[in-house]
Amino acid sequence: MSPAVDATEVRRRTHELLAAHPPATTGRTDFLKARFDAGLAWVHYPEGLGGLDAPRSLQQVVDAELAAADAPDNDPRRIGIGLGMAAPTILGFGTDEQKRRFLRPLWVGEEVWCQLFSEPGAGSDLAALATRAVQGEDGHWTVDGQKVWTSSAHVARWAILIARTDPDLPKHRGISYFICDMTDPGVDVRPLRQITGEAEFNEVFLSGVRLPDSHRLGPVGEGWKVAQTTLMNERVSIGGSRIPREGGMIGPVSTTWRERPDLRTHDTHQRLLTLWVEAEVARLTGERLRQQLVAGQPGPEGSGMKLAFARLNQEISGLEVELLGDEGLLYGDWTMVRPELVDFTGRDAGYRYLRSKGNSIEGGTSEVLLNIVAERVLGLPAEPRNDKDVAWKDLSR
Repeated sequence: MSPAVDATEVRRRTHELLAAHPPATTGRTDFLKARFDAGLAWVHYPEGLGGLDAPRSLQQVVDAELAAADAPDNDPRRIGIGLGMAAPTILGFGTDEQKRRFLRPLWVGEEVWCQLFSEPGAGSDLAALATRAVQGEDGHWTVDGQKVWTSSAHVARWAILIARTDPDLPKHRGISYFICDMTDPGVDVRPLRQITGEAEFNEVFLSGVRLPDSHRLGPVGEGWKVAQTTLMNERVSIGGSRIPREGGMIGPVSTTWRERPDLRTHDTHQRLLTLWVEAEVARLTGERLRQQLVAGQPGPEGSGMKLAFARLNQEISGLEVELLGDEGLLYGDWTMVRPELVDFTGRDAGYRYLRSKGNSIEGGTSEVLLNIVAERVLGLPAEPRNDKDVAWKDLSR
């Protein structure tokens, strides 16, 4: 980390960027590319890769200056998988060539990413995945299998993919990690309509998909280790994202409470106060977690944040529907659409209530995350795992 880069220096570089590329007269994409090249995309990344090798905390200085200048952002909700999962994994395990090729268009938003991890028979037990990748004499890998619950697959250019490369090894040790081209003719993306009416998720069928070995991240057979970086960052990005006070689910119900005194009861008042305090505690805990990230990579604490995120969203949205009475039973639009971004808090109360049901499944089920917190945070004994040393091909399925 460069000791010469401090808040004053970062502020100076930001002002130089704004002077050379005024947001009012510079195209959005051109401005974002210039910002990346100036090292102001994510300042803690290395120089030449959108950063300045500076403390992560200085990103707030950049963001505040750019917001004051009404500069465009990179629409992080639309490219959240790329920013929160693919980028830190590529940075941690990618070759120099992979970092140069993928990080800039990823951050700018020119290329959307998705995550090909979960499978019909490998959700909570992800390491049991059956998608196969076989390497040919020419070095290319051929991938066959099925993935499911894939957000944004219908708009993605690239995917992070884990596949089984050695069925003779125990399930955690025979996996490799790849970057998959979603435009390959063997990739078939099909919508999954959810309880909300939308098809935000997809199932993805992979039939003879060809991947060059240069699209492998990390050594062959060590994909599970690489995937842990992705999963830990995923849980931080879901449960520990930066929001203002009364941001997220607690915002709409608090607004309804203030604007509709006719709906109030003593019981809902007490429940709202309790949930408001818990939401604020979770928000501040998330801020502390982000500060801890300055010193290193995310750890299992992100699983605890994601647990709290799911529980609070479900309880708050339930209170909102109850508070609204008959109005809470209305549902604005059941049209089947395939949105480009995940919106946990958008639309009406009925949407928020239904959408929050998925929060305890996506990004790791609450049951799995409870085990992670118990074993890796609290140090409790691990659950017995009889399949730990058994070859994947010999496991019952």
